[in-house]
Amino acid sequence: MVALTKVEEQVMQVIWEQERCLVRDIIQALGDPDIPHSTVSSVVRILEKKGFVGHKAYGKTHEYFPLIPKEDYTKSGLKGWIENYFDGSPKQLVSFLVEKNELNLKELAQLMKQLESLKK
Repeated sequence: MVALTKVEEQVMQVIWEQERCLVRDIIQALGDPDIPHSTVSSVVRILEKKGFVGHKAYGKTHEYFPLIPKEDYTKSGLKGWIENYFDGSPKQLVSFLVEKNELNLKELAQLMKQLESLKK
């Protein structure tokens, strides 16, 4: 899957959250009224060319919707991170998070419960 730029990811987060939206909805959700409509429109068209969003036209207005689920993009990105930074080992990723105190005991216990439920 093609990686997105930071700006493309910000716009996709809005589209995933809203499911269907217009460019003006994206601008409002981004919270910066100074962003030019043309800039956001260009980013959305790039996302469409990359196959991430589709649109339905209502005259000159376009309603955009995601074609790739957020979970699929997240899984692909995480897989790349694990391969590139943790020698392809999810265990190394979890160990890193534990060592850097990014996972607390409660979260580790929840992960253990998830793993136990997979055994059943």
